[in-house]
Amino acid sequence: MAHKVHPKSYRLKRSADWDSRWMSKKNLRNYLQEDFVIREFLNNRLKEAAVKSVEIERFPVKVNIIINTARPGLIIGRGGQGVQELEKALKKEILRQKLSTVKNLSRREFKIEIKEVKNPWTEASIVAQWMAQQIEKRLPHRRVLKQTLDKVITNKDVKGVRLEVSGRLGGSEFSRSEKLLKGRLPRQTLRSIIDYGTAQAYCTYGVIGIKVWIYKGERF
Repeated sequence: MAHKVHPKSYRLKRSADWDSRWMSKKNLRNYLQEDFVIREFLNNRLKEAAVKSVEIERFPVKVNIIINTARPGLIIGRGGQGVQELEKALKKEILRQKLSTVKNLSRREFKIEIKEVKNPWTEASIVAQWMAQQIEKRLPHRRVLKQTLDKVITNKDVKGVRLEVSGRLGGSEFSRSEKLLKGRLPRQTLRSIIDYGTAQAYCTYGVIGIKVWIYKGERF
């Protein structure tokens, strides 16, 4: 019987890297929970910023948070004020979730770094978010699938793409899935560089799930 494996975890240290880079024995549970809260908070707060990923690096008295985004100006703000406000809001959220005390939190420095994504149409998570926004605006899902496929496949770095939407498509009574595929997508080859992203579109008739696979060639 076959088992589904996440395309990124399947290729770690081959063509993909960890989004959390730290090691701990004593505080493993707390740090893991804190990472989850950080990502959830930033993804909810920066919905319009086209965030590709949030990377977390931990040091004894410092936590580096790297936000890869297609719209850095929206986060940075005028004179870097947006980043400072984001750091303060993040500390408040960690305290609210009771993941740390005021004393312990004051010892650690949270540093947010913004990195620009040059070509958002080659990043699966950003493409999935864009599709979710279009479906929430009540655009027909088939049109969204076709438009997205055309925008992604025209990039020279993209060798293949697969798009899938599932749920009560178009408000139908029964849920179903529809997909579009163009080009190559060798999911079983470990050296293939496959970017994978998911998103959810919240509609009046239910939640539509979105999955995106983008194949960018092979790494030898």
